[in-house]
Amino acid sequence: MNIKIGIKENILQFILLVVTNLFVGSMVGIERTVLPLLGEEQFGLASASAALSFIISFGFSKAIVNYFAGKIADRLGRKKVLLLGWTFGLFVPILIIYAHAWWVIIAANILLGINQGLAWSMTVNMKIDLSKADQRGTAVGLNEFAGYSGVALMAAISGFIASSYSLRPEPFYIGIGIVIIGIVLSLAVKDTSEHLRLQIKKSAAHHNGAQQSAKEVFALTTWKNRSLSSISFAGLATNLKDGMAWGLFPLFFTVQGLSVGQIGTIVAIYPAAWGLFQLFTGVLSDRVGRKLLITYGMWTQAAAIWIILAVNQFGLWMMGAILLGLGTAMVYPTLQAAISDVAPPEWRASAMGVYRFWRDSGYAFGALFAGIIADLLGVSWAIGLVALLPFLAGVNSFFRLKETLVKKANE
Repeated sequence: MNIKIGIKENILQFILLVVTNLFVGSMVGIERTVLPLLGEEQFGLASASAALSFIISFGFSKAIVNYFAGKIADRLGRKKVLLLGWTFGLFVPILIIYAHAWWVIIAANILLGINQGLAWSMTVNMKIDLSKADQRGTAVGLNEFAGYSGVALMAAISGFIASSYSLRPEPFYIGIGIVIIGIVLSLAVKDTSEHLRLQIKKSAAHHNGAQQSAKEVFALTTWKNRSLSSISFAGLATNLKDGMAWGLFPLFFTVQGLSVGQIGTIVAIYPAAWGLFQLFTGVLSDRVGRKLLITYGMWTQAAAIWIILAVNQFGLWMMGAILLGLGTAMVYPTLQAAISDVAPPEWRASAMGVYRFWRDSGYAFGALFAGIIADLLGVSWAIGLVALLPFLAGVNSFFRLKETLVKKANE
C-alpha cells in the first residue's frame, strides 16, 4: 500500500472526517440553549451552581477521557476509539428524554463528555496523522470549523424546536438520529495508523522523538516545557470562559427580557462565528505562526465578554457574540497545531491528550467558578470576573510562549 502524507493526498478521508466531526459537535449543540433553561423551569433549580452542575460533570468526564484517549488509541487504533465514542453518545439523548430527576441529566452529561473526549479527540488526531507539518493549522481549523458549526446549528435548531414545542423531549429526538449518522460515517472512515507510522519514520531524521513515559509527557505539557505549558493554560482559560458562557449566557439574557428564540440565536451565533472563522485562522497560523494568534485571541475573548456586559441591545449583543467567536477561533485550532509542532509523533497523541485534559477541565472549572460567583454576587459579576482568566492567559503567552511553527521540507 502506497501511504502518502498530505491533505490533498488523502482528500476523501479528510473530508469524511470533517463531516463526521460536524455530527460530533452537534451532540453538544442540542444542549447549549435548552439545558440551562430546563434546569430552572422543569427541575426547579434556583441556584446557579446547581443549574450549572451538568456542565461540571461534562467537563470533568471529557477532560479525563481526553487524557487517556491517546493511549487507548495507540492500543486499539483511532477508528475503534471513534466508534466507541459514538456508542456512549447513543445513551445521552435517551437519558435526557426520560430523566425524572436532575441527577439523571448529570449522568447523561458524563456520557456526553466521554462521547466528546473519544470521538472529537480521534477526528482531530486522525486529521493530523494525514497532514504535513505545515498543514496542521489548516487541518485542525477545518476540524474545529466542522465541530463548532455542528454546535451552532443544533443550538439554533434546538432553541427553535423548544420555543415551538417544549424544552423536552422534542429537541432531543434529533440527538438519536445524529448518533446513528455518526456511527455510519465512522464505519466508513479508514484508520490512520499507517500514516502515523510514516510520520514517526520521517521525524527520526529531524530529531530524537523517543517515546516518553506518561508521567513525563504530563509534566512536560503541564509545567516543564514553557511552550507546552503556556498552550495548556491558554486552552484551560478558553474553555473556562466557554463553560461560563454555556451556563450563564441563557440565564443572563433571560434576565434581560429576551425570548427563548432570541436567546437561542445569540447562543448559536457565538459558536457559529467560532466555527466559521476557524476556516481562516487555522490556515493563517500556518502562514504567520502560532504565537500572534494565541496571544491576541485570548485578549479578544476577554474584551468581547466585557462588551457583552456593557451593552443592552440585541444587535450589540449579537456583535459581542461574534467577536467572542472570533477570539476563540483565533486560538482554538492554533493551540492544537502548536502542540503538534512541539511534540514529536511518538508521543504527540499523549501530549494532545494532556492538553485536552487541561483545556476541557476549563468547562468544569468555569461552570463551578461562575455558578458560585453568580450565587454570591450575581450573574453579571460572574461573567465579568471569568473574563479575567483569558486576559491573563494572553499575557502569559506574550511573555512565555515561543513561536512553535517550523516548516520542514518534504514532511
